[in-house]
Amino acid sequence: MEIHLPDVPVMEIFSYLDAFSLLQAAQVNKSWNLAATSDSLWRKLCKKRWLCYDLSLDTLGAQTWKEYFLRKTRQEHSMSRAKPEDFIYKEMSGDFVEGTAYYLSGSGLTYNGQGKSIVCVVTSMTRLTTWDIREGAMTWVSPIQPTCIMRLATLPELRLAITVDMEATIKVWNCYDKDALATNSMFASCQILKAVLTKDGPIVLVYLMKSLLRPSEYPTPVCTTINYTLSFKAFWTPRREDRITLLSQRGPRQVSKFVTFDIELERTEDGIDAKVASFTLPSDVKAPEWMGVSDKDVIVCSSGTSLLVYNMKGFQLQRLQDYPAEIMRLLVDPLHVIVTYIDGSLEVYMWEESSPYLKKCYHLQNPRHMGMLPKTLCDNVSIIRVVTKGPNCCFLMAYVLKVCS
Repeated sequence: MEIHLPDVPVMEIFSYLDAFSLLQAAQVNKSWNLAATSDSLWRKLCKKRWLCYDLSLDTLGAQTWKEYFLRKTRQEHSMSRAKPEDFIYKEMSGDFVEGTAYYLSGSGLTYNGQGKSIVCVVTSMTRLTTWDIREGAMTWVSPIQPTCIMRLATLPELRLAITVDMEATIKVWNCYDKDALATNSMFASCQILKAVLTKDGPIVLVYLMKSLLRPSEYPTPVCTTINYTLSFKAFWTPRREDRITLLSQRGPRQVSKFVTFDIELERTEDGIDAKVASFTLPSDVKAPEWMGVSDKDVIVCSSGTSLLVYNMKGFQLQRLQDYPAEIMRLLVDPLHVIVTYIDGSLEVYMWEESSPYLKKCYHLQNPRHMGMLPKTLCDNVSIIRVVTKGPNCCFLMAYVLKVCS
């Protein structure tokens, strides 16, 4: 006997279901199948998981939101279940500037099951270049800029790159036209350049992207200054454009303290408010060299050979020590935590879907001597590092998944 409910209550009930439950509901009958495949329900799930604000299906390369959700989820699972032998190792040589490589592609799966990673990197200090990691080929190069490019950020969802040069000129590039889409001047250069996609649109640092592209309509960007002494490192929270965490170290014993600011982006009479939460690491914990923050409201830091995970109140959730070598670098993003050890090898972790805990995925050995230990970046198709071997010797080192299915 079929179950019949009015369309509105069914959609209301289904709006509370997760993806797995929606797929199960779609098997009940034709009426439920029609409701459970509604684009509005799957778009809501995509926005919640990946913050696909104001992005069209054409931009994302999918016919429906359900198709995009399932394709993206399969891609994530492929990366988390991979083994070291599932990766192809590639190198690309060039006059790359260390620490300036960022993904330009959203690394979405194509219909044949292959993933594509496009990386944007500063080359020769005065040019931007893009590289197809799987093919190992350069795909675009900008004109030579009048001064050195000091900072680079990207918005892979919109395929945009943002640069700041020595003269504090900020530019927006689509990385296929010759010239920049927009140019503006800041009153001073910046130490950190960050681009994020929010429900209010793309934001670059304290500049609204709209104020760059349409300055006549948005002449005064929202901005604020946070004064905090002895700040050692800073990290913007992924998917949280209003939260920044600072790490400070004080005294000869390097007492380490994390301070988190929640910044109100709306204007107030007194400017922009900042709310703070903080905690100090126990005295028996070695002062961390590297840190990162997850949108799960947790802080990840390294201490010698250990990886430590804390909530915002300072409660230790995990202490991981899966490899007997000192941790030299960390990558923390919404999906992964990647640890680089002193011998250049990598430990890859992924966040559990509904908890603030990490699960170990695999260990990738270093195929060659690394020289200076590089910055690491990762999407769901590849893991990339820009390696410096000397004053005039840099290369992109990449582990690329053979197949994403």
